[in-house]
Amino acid sequence: MKERGEYGTAEEAERAARVVLALLGAHLTGEVRAQLMARLSEGFALILLNPLQSAKPLPPSDSVRATAAWIEGATEQTAAWDVSAVLSTVADTAGEELTGHVLLQLPVGYDLLGGRPHPT
Repeated sequence: MKERGEYGTAEEAERAARVVLALLGAHLTGEVRAQLMARLSEGFALILLNPLQSAKPLPPSDSVRATAAWIEGATEQTAAWDVSAVLSTVADTAGEELTGHVLLQLPVGYDLLGGRPHPT
């Protein structure tokens, strides 16, 4: 993750991962969430278990704005980079099948943001 996001420190990479996973966790439920949690480190899995709450599913653009709001000094451009780095790393960890199930629980457009375009 640190290399993919080209972060200067492990702490920067972890901060981005925590924010993005907290927002992602608000969308995931049931077996999909449990399977993804099983593939992540314990610290990141717990974030999915206790996500930031959202009144409605966040489309990718709103997720980027929320990420920017949660990361001190972030802009929408840097937040988009953070979301993309984290989502693509999670997709690699999850594998193609689970990633497909995760994407089914997310609003349209997350596949492109995570670098995993799926046919509609």
